Amino acid sequence: MKARKPETALPLTPELRLQLVEDCSVAAAVAFIGDRWSLLLLRELFQGVHRFDDFARYTGCSSAVLAVRLKKLLDAGIIRRQGYRDEGARPRHEYRLTRKGVDLLPVVVGLMQWGDRHLAAPHGGPVLLRDRRNGERLRVALVNESGDIVEPRDSQPVRNPRFAGRARR
Repeated sequence: MKARKPETALPLTPELRLQLVEDCSVAAAVAFIGDRWSLLLLRELFQGVHRFDDFARYTGCSSAVLAVRLKKLLDAGIIRRQGYRDEGARPRHEYRLTRKGVDLLPVVVGLMQWGDRHLAAPHGGPVLLRDRRNGERLRVALVNESGDIVEPRDSQPVRNPRFAGRARR
């Protein structure tokens, strides 16, 4: 396979810095999922929780705040509602991740990994994430297109030649 030519480092001119602030993908993502309750809802969804009462129980979130956060995740296309009915009860909804939501797993795992390393007790946090197939521990890493792990110090921001500005929502 032909080696790629390294791209030129991103010069952070004042004009470019302003554009990065206005069009920052990190800022846009945080606007959707950056609050405590939304992240805890995602944590629970990844652990198999789907029902409103269970979200409230496992996160400690009030019903009013929970309803607002679920609507925000629904409107963003991160989760979808699915009907269910327990025997003898009225029809209700549970919540399932969409593909867009599933794509947030590395983000949630990365936060857990950072918390385990820097905030938890000496032996880590209360949950380990393992590969179902072989039981090996999972971790989030920077990986290049060839599948090689890249150390943070070896990453480099470069201009995206195809970026024309964020579409306003």
